[in-house]
Amino acid sequence: MRKMLVAVAVFGLLLAACAKSSEPAASPSASGSESPTGAPATAADCAKAVTSYVNAGTLTIGTDNPAYPPYFAGGETDTNPDWKFNDPYTGKGFEDAVSYEVAKRMGFTTDQVQWTVAPFGQTYKPGPKNYDFAIEQISYSPKRAQAVDFSESYYDVNQALVAVKGTPITQATSIADLKNYALAAQIGTTNYDFIVNTIQPTKEAGVYNSTADAVAALNAGQIDGIVVDLPTALYLADPYVQEVKNGVVVGQFANPSGEHFGMTFSKGNPLVACVNQALEEMKADGTLQAITQKWLSEKTNVGVVPVLG
Repeated sequence: MRKMLVAVAVFGLLLAACAKSSEPAASPSASGSESPTGAPATAADCAKAVTSYVNAGTLTIGTDNPAYPPYFAGGETDTNPDWKFNDPYTGKGFEDAVSYEVAKRMGFTTDQVQWTVAPFGQTYKPGPKNYDFAIEQISYSPKRAQAVDFSESYYDVNQALVAVKGTPITQATSIADLKNYALAAQIGTTNYDFIVNTIQPTKEAGVYNSTADAVAALNAGQIDGIVVDLPTALYLADPYVQEVKNGVVVGQFANPSGEHFGMTFSKGNPLVACVNQALEEMKADGTLQAITQKWLSEKTNVGVVPVLG
């Protein structure tokens, strides 16, 4: 996950068989439905041509439950009580805001966006999906891309190490300093791969079904530290949140491999091109940067996070 970064601010930490659908209720762009090259002129034009939505007239988006800050925010609501921690229908949080902006650019109204639970471990597995795309910090890898299709990057991400303040591991200033500690991550993540392949600790890396389970183990003193992506690390160690009791972000790791998050789709889904076009529009006019700035940079409760080389 780059050079020294200022710590990220955290603002607070249905099911249907695949079916042919009608087009989203959007009007073609004023400039016409195709560019001079014959490609759709806008993401909305592209989305209008797709006929394989999971639910007719609706953009169905999958994410995990609970939905954690800073990716989702706004808390639980009475309207959608099945969503734990944060209700994605609020539109608050980094990935939540990105999703609604992508949907808008493809011609969907807020009311035409539907959220469904997509367990993380299933988002990069082959097979039919009950969503049009999933968004939940899914890092691209060539292996995963053999089973599902990925969008372009919506966030280039560093990984980071969270530990408990005052413990010996917090004195580490390099990857080599971490080799004798008990480290852990969520199963199936690139965080776990980073521990095993890059840090290569002398103790077997711990693996947990969820980040919450890894946090519980750290709070119980069963492990020395957990590796997560940087925004999550800054949330877990936020002194006003205290997910990790007396938590501290020991450091972040440079990202020479270009690790990034992408939405995932069932293999061959034509909607990938439309989402990519929406992301390109958002990058070109500064909207994606503004969303990133709002949800991942405006405030910080953790401080500057050093790079562990």
